[in-house]
Amino acid sequence: MTPEEDRRLSRQARVVSIVIAVTMVLWLGAQWLGREIGLAGRYAILFDLMALAAFFWALVVIFRIWRRRREN
Repeated sequence: MTPEEDRRLSRQARVVSIVIAVTMVLWLGAQWLGREIGLAGRYAILFDLMALAAFFWALVVIFRIWRRRREN
């Protein structure tokens, strides 16, 4: 693995970790705020689906990083 490729994979891993952390904080905040202001349950489901989409994206990127590192 070249140093440039290693830096690129490290950068991707950092982005994934930031996305996971921000998604979790925003999801928890949305759940709390929705309960406080009395939003309908369909909005809670919408927040859940958005969080799941972000986590799925992160899982796919992590798998791709793992495969690339394993190949080299």
